[in-house]
Amino acid sequence: MNDSMLKKIRLRDGVFAPRQKINREVTIPTCIQRCEETGRLKAFKLEWKPGDPDEPHIFWDSDVAKVLEGMAAALMLEPDPALEKQLDELVELVIGAQQPDGYLNTHFTQVEPEKRWQNVSGMHELYNAGHLMEAAVAYFQATGKRNFLDAMCRYADHIGSVFGREPGKKRGYPGHEEVELALVKLAEASGNKRYLELADYFIRERGREPNYYVEHENSPRKTLIRVQAHKPLLEQTKADGHAVRAMYFFAGAADVARETGAKDLFQAVERLFRNVVEKRMYITGGIGSATVGERFSVDYGLPNDTAYTESCAAIGLALFAKRMLDFTGEAGYADVLEQVLYNNGLSGISLAGDTFFYCNPLEATVATFEPTSPVREKWFGCSCCPTNYCRFLPRLGLFCADAAPEKLRIDIPAAMNVSLPEYEVEVKGDYPYDGRISVRIVRGGEFTLALRIPGWCRDHRLELNGKCSDVSPENGYWQCRRIWQAGDEIRFTMEMTPEVIYANPNVPADAGKAAVRRGPVVYCLESVDNPGILLHTVRIPAHPEFQECPADGLPEGTLALHFRGEAVRTVAGGPLYSANAPEYVPAELCAIPYMLWQNRGPAAMQTFLLVR
Repeated sequence: MNDSMLKKIRLRDGVFAPRQKINREVTIPTCIQRCEETGRLKAFKLEWKPGDPDEPHIFWDSDVAKVLEGMAAALMLEPDPALEKQLDELVELVIGAQQPDGYLNTHFTQVEPEKRWQNVSGMHELYNAGHLMEAAVAYFQATGKRNFLDAMCRYADHIGSVFGREPGKKRGYPGHEEVELALVKLAEASGNKRYLELADYFIRERGREPNYYVEHENSPRKTLIRVQAHKPLLEQTKADGHAVRAMYFFAGAADVARETGAKDLFQAVERLFRNVVEKRMYITGGIGSATVGERFSVDYGLPNDTAYTESCAAIGLALFAKRMLDFTGEAGYADVLEQVLYNNGLSGISLAGDTFFYCNPLEATVATFEPTSPVREKWFGCSCCPTNYCRFLPRLGLFCADAAPEKLRIDIPAAMNVSLPEYEVEVKGDYPYDGRISVRIVRGGEFTLALRIPGWCRDHRLELNGKCSDVSPENGYWQCRRIWQAGDEIRFTMEMTPEVIYANPNVPADAGKAAVRRGPVVYCLESVDNPGILLHTVRIPAHPEFQECPADGLPEGTLALHFRGEAVRTVAGGPLYSANAPEYVPAELCAIPYMLWQNRGPAAMQTFLLVR
């Protein structure tokens, strides 16, 4: 995932581009303000003393780092002297907390200096370091300034002096993975391959016997699975444990496999990716179903009302899928990436950009209980999700296309402009609500143009300069290499009929139920559009007749689906239990995109519906 391409890919669509604008204008400033209010920024001044309020927490540094990374990514999209000045000042604040030996952590420098690197399984030191490294790389790419990058190289050098297989070093690895993929980025930006070697060490050492966490940190063996340290990566067959940690771990391993050509690592992450998407992922692209431990549960264990499906986990899956896509060029990975982006990937942040879901259940009623919630929050004690959006949203263009001088691969045909010295291409259309796409050559050249045929697409037509193309798809992509001329145009039309989608029968929560999907967008019923209807009682026919209409109170261009079903007649009061069967009555129903629910006030919501 090459951040330098951020400047080359400009989204113009009605879904992603507005989110990027709101991120710059609202989300980033809001997160900066809340980092200030909660003491996260002040912590880097190293002025905290025992007894003072706002004791620096073990993961606060990562929140600040993600905001800085988001600011840098936003600068790559659009230069802004005021934003760059603010970022410069915050970077100086952060690197001012670095210690002479390269160590940089506000909690352990001020609160528990004697416990440095004593509990890597649970204290987030390496996780924080990874996010700081990612921020430093983004800052360097956005501004060309090396001060943050050089500081993080010193930190990486310090970490490399502490951990490794050499005599006198700790044979440990991160409790919360993230530094692995960050070290690969740092190696690429700095040219220092030692950081790649350190990432490879962290990935391959994890879970080996004698187990470091058991032998040196007294971790019970039953807890190792939560942090993916129960066995080496090469022996793992299922995505287990904390979902966010797993995604960062697998993404980092994919990066190392790409950079080193390690086939064993690639085979491992390919196997784990399949387990996620075939047996442990929701239709919305959400992962991590278990509330306790924020983790994967078991194959097909996908409850709807208590689905944890953390926003950070969806972001992590998008990062993992993108890496696998770039590694292989296979459209199946883009299918998953798109499934995440147009559903769980955006549901975690409001359209206004200042409130957030930590969890993203597929069902919410008046009986919904914590930690899932039918209302987005302004902030959390653990605010990894809000700050993650700061850096995720500016990169949406990188998920849509991969642009290189020799080849342009369009993975998600959102409206955009792609401009390189070798060529310029314009993608037009109202995707994902309209399947009619135009890809026009603005400035020509010789290169390969690859256009993905989505896995959900049952029928399509592709014309090159008005003539039907007979080119057969390869790895799920229509591909054509030629000397493109300005004005050449590809017209790509995909059938976008709403359809009822059933889960695998092994998913207990969805027995007798189905969801509604149109193109890549999963739909849900929200009480705002269906007043007086008990959504959890709704039954729909196996083949509803859908009518597509503009959605009330949602962004222009959003399509709602109207159809008929039935629901239990609501009765005020009455006994809790009764021998009388509930009475079903006809119901006119309206479904909206899942990614947009709870943007018009608190509401009940239902994704999987009973099928009669």
